[in-house]
Amino acid sequence: MSPKSDSTHAAPESEWDDFLQSVIHEFHCTTGTLHRLDPADKHLKLVAAQAIPAPLIPIIQSIPLGKGIAGCAAERQEPVELCNLQTDTSGVAKPGARQTQVQGSLAVPVMDGSRLCGTLGIGKMEPYEFTTEEKQKLLEIARTAAAKLLPAG
Repeated sequence: MSPKSDSTHAAPESEWDDFLQSVIHEFHCTTGTLHRLDPADKHLKLVAAQAIPAPLIPIIQSIPLGKGIAGCAAERQEPVELCNLQTDTSGVAKPGARQTQVQGSLAVPVMDGSRLCGTLGIGKMEPYEFTTEEKQKLLEIARTAAAKLLPAG
């Protein structure tokens, strides 16, 4: 499930598109994003996106930790789920996120041990509550890609 590359070099962007597409398919989702942590400014930088409306791409290119679903997952270093993004009032999702038409969404941190490397997010077009098993599976998939997403050093 992780992109093909050795552990000292980041995988090419096209492999991340393939990786994200396979994750979306495995979870029967429609949308997805993969962000890499930029240690210089502590922002999540977009690496791959699937089925995200074009007007949102500039907005999600660089996400501060703690902002939006991906930023919260990164800051908390735990899964962040919204059963229905369209009706959520928690304040986690940014208003522009509703443009995706996504309802059930899940973002997890991409962790290499205790080191944050980025985030992986998926979404469904209907309200959906991800199971504990699904959350754990997405965390494991994210963990397998961590060292390739943000190589050490």
